[in-house]
Amino acid sequence: MAIVQRLKQMLFGWGTVGLIYSFCDRLQGEGHPLTAWAVDSAIPFSSSAIWLYLSFFLIVPAGYLLVPLSRLRWLACAMQLSALGAGVIYVLWPTTMHYPPVAHDGTSSAVLGWLIEIDSSQNCFPSLHAALTILAVVAIAARGRFFITATSVLWALAIAFSILQLRRHLFIDLLGGALLAWGSGWLAMHLEIRKKQHREIRYE
Repeated sequence: MAIVQRLKQMLFGWGTVGLIYSFCDRLQGEGHPLTAWAVDSAIPFSSSAIWLYLSFFLIVPAGYLLVPLSRLRWLACAMQLSALGAGVIYVLWPTTMHYPPVAHDGTSSAVLGWLIEIDSSQNCFPSLHAALTILAVVAIAARGRFFITATSVLWALAIAFSILQLRRHLFIDLLGGALLAWGSGWLAMHLEIRKKQHREIRYE
């Protein structure tokens, strides 16, 4: 069944990200602090952004469920390559930032506090949150439906804003995540083309 195939590829692709992201924490040295840019300072901190931030865990599955089956393996491969690329940087050049104090005065703050406890404080650059969101949007756009594509783009922009508003990353991290998504997507596409060419040669 197609749904089983989609879930399997999501496990391989997104699951690899989780493993590498967690494993990097065990190998890292002390993080190098990043400097905030003007755009970072212009966006006020708000713990209420946590809900948009966590909607990342919906847009990624949406990418796997909506991507055309012909692009499914590409999506999984691109996410795996993103994890590998980010993992190398996290280990060789761990980065951190100044995190604002969180006042536990409501549900949003409590959820943010829980996120801070389980998340790494050093895997800042590049932002995998941004990279995987972009790859999910590209996958959704491959379906060729204008309304769905436009909605996913607006959703991704809202997630990007929430990342900055929540102070989980700086703007430079998002730029790094965008470059990582582009490079991983490009490499995954060429790997898929080469595999297809090898299969065609083998059966000639």
